[in-house]
Amino acid sequence: MTEKTDVTPAEAQEIEAAGHYVKAICGDEVLEIVPPGAWKQSWQRKLKAGDMDAFLEDVLSPDSYEAYLDLDPTNDEIGEMLNAAGEASGESVGKSNGPSRSSRATRKR
Repeated sequence: MTEKTDVTPAEAQEIEAAGHYVKAICGDEVLEIVPPGAWKQSWQRKLKAGDMDAFLEDVLSPDSYEAYLDLDPTNDEIGEMLNAAGEASGESVGKSNGPSRSSRATRKR
């Protein structure tokens, strides 16, 4: 008899992401970072609140977080690293373009 596990798709993604990192350059260092699609909402709240150290502690591997602290990168370097992590995982981290316009013409009144 097999045991049924009740794992949501989000939990499955977290399980899959555990220990999985992509590599991204920050300054002169190559750091390991969790792919953006696997970032928890609580991590993103830290980012939005501007708590960069707490956010990066969550998304970087332990060794990479120590390297980040030693590196003391600029905001531009961190932005480039986050964009590189998105590109390495095939996801966009940048600003959304918003909803696209419909290809259907709307009726004028």
